[in-house]
Amino acid sequence: MYKIIGADQKEYGPVTAEQMRQWVIEGRVNGQTSVWSEALPGWKPLSAYAEFADLVAAKSPVASEPPPFGAQGGLPPDLFTRDYDLDIGRCIGDAWELMKKNFGLVIGGVAIFFLIQLGLGGLAAIPFIGPVFSLGNLIITGPLMGGVYYFMLRNIRGQPSQVGDVFAGFRLAFGQLLLCYLVMALLLFLSALPGLLIMAFPVYQMVQHQAVGAGLLAATLFGLIIAMIPLIYFSISWIFALPLVIDKQMDFWPALSVSRRMVAKHWWMVFGLAVVCGLIKMVGFLACCVGLFFTMPIGFGAMMYAYESIFSAPASRTA
Repeated sequence: MYKIIGADQKEYGPVTAEQMRQWVIEGRVNGQTSVWSEALPGWKPLSAYAEFADLVAAKSPVASEPPPFGAQGGLPPDLFTRDYDLDIGRCIGDAWELMKKNFGLVIGGVAIFFLIQLGLGGLAAIPFIGPVFSLGNLIITGPLMGGVYYFMLRNIRGQPSQVGDVFAGFRLAFGQLLLCYLVMALLLFLSALPGLLIMAFPVYQMVQHQAVGAGLLAATLFGLIIAMIPLIYFSISWIFALPLVIDKQMDFWPALSVSRRMVAKHWWMVFGLAVVCGLIKMVGFLACCVGLFFTMPIGFGAMMYAYESIFSAPASRTA
């Protein structure tokens, strides 16, 4: 009889050797999955068990990279017909455990992303040449964020990972990640534009006359609300688009659509998770910004645990 530690860090089993073989065939376990058996002491990777060596070798890819871009990464066939359970506390807790388990690696990978974004933000403030760095930041943010998601997913799934995986988006899906990020930014701006236009007139009047009136303030607040509602709605709806591009090798437009359709099933739960992750990051910011090196990995990790709950096949989530 055998037991395993699944991708969610929970123990499953005991099961027979035949059932274990079936799990390998279905992709629920792989050579790196931690397995316990009655015959061998302690937890060992499945590849260490001679009785499964032939099957593991046959199922193992030639390389650890995902299939070439454009070869469908595999959305579960029942994705749109089934429901999912999103536990905010569990996502945060699992992200915390992941960071503790892979402390230096996870902290280091996310720190690279944070320092690059911080550096480009500072350079963008330089007079005259600042816009060049702003443009550079606009170009690299999508692929860089995709790489961070890829990096976190490999750690969550127990796959071999290194700090350099943060840059995987540039070699695996640069064009689609760039398009996904730019299109999202453009559509979010357009969704908020009516509210911004409503705000523009009362703000102009107050500046022009150097006077603040209750009616003008009310109109400004109304415009702000009109701008924020679609901005927040679509930001949450498309929150998994970049992970879908890098993980499932999807084109940017289908990724946006799939993310929106699945998030819509439990939009408020995903919104709640995003708010909690934002608050955790804020705590890190208030700790002289140094805390962000610890809170950002939790935020990214929690989102990717949610992604796994929503988009992975049931077999992959339970094993």
